[in-house]
Amino acid sequence: MASTFDEQIDLFMNHIQVERNLSPHTLEAYRRDLGKLVSHAEKLGRCHFGEVTTLDLLSLLKELSRPVGDGQPRYSPRSQSRLLSGLRTCYRFLIEEGQFEADPTRELSMPKVPRKLPEFLSVEEVDDLLAQPRLDHPRGLRDKAMLETLYATGLRVSELVGLALDALDQRLGVVRAFGKRRKERLVPLGDQALDAIQAYLESSRPALLKGRRSDRLFVTSRGGPMTRQGFWKLLKRYAVAAGIRRAISPHKLRHSFATHLLERGADLRSVQAMLGHVDISTTEIYTHVNAARLRKVYDKFHPRA
Repeated sequence: MASTFDEQIDLFMNHIQVERNLSPHTLEAYRRDLGKLVSHAEKLGRCHFGEVTTLDLLSLLKELSRPVGDGQPRYSPRSQSRLLSGLRTCYRFLIEEGQFEADPTRELSMPKVPRKLPEFLSVEEVDDLLAQPRLDHPRGLRDKAMLETLYATGLRVSELVGLALDALDQRLGVVRAFGKRRKERLVPLGDQALDAIQAYLESSRPALLKGRRSDRLFVTSRGGPMTRQGFWKLLKRYAVAAGIRRAISPHKLRHSFATHLLERGADLRSVQAMLGHVDISTTEIYTHVNAARLRKVYDKFHPRA
């Protein structure tokens, strides 16, 4: 008897968790995308992945691409591409495990994903943002240290909140981060970030912990580790206080870090290493940002533009 959808998903999830050492966030994204297919396939009377056809997958993608109230598709081309990539990985694994033989994803081409230039803050906006936390309060000192660290290193928000206390080397002025697939890298910290962290460690962190122990660098007033959601909320609050009216996210500070470095002459390979990009083509998108800004300046000021 063939395995059920749930059994096959559990088999696949156990495999990628052990073999690929993916983050909980990425694992949850895989499970969520697979659940989209299962929900659609069960409506069609399918009982396991081996019964799903290429036409079933096409109808799923068509359903996901239907516009919702604002005219945008339920799933963007980028999200559809990620979903299909995950399905292909799952099917390849299940076929290797002998669950079935046919792979319905082979006949499908990946949706075309337009390359979107990353949005970033100006240097002045970053300065205004970093000036917002109150330095006479333990939470303010912590928030200042976190914001300075994020902008100084370009860490992903999951890397920032996951920093261990011993990941910081104040003598060398570096922090040890673990990126995707737990790949380790060292990222330098600037003087302002180091000063903010030092102030936080000396008075704020002990006041927040109240005698409790934690192996995380950044903690909450309850003594637990700061979460991605918690940091996102405080970032939005400080952005409003700084007068930044457009949408902001931790990733936008990461984009700002990379863009500002390149604008000041940093070489692409160094920025790639600090961001933790495996492929330099991922980092090269920031050179397009600079080119776009140059074009804008040229069009605005050149007499023959």
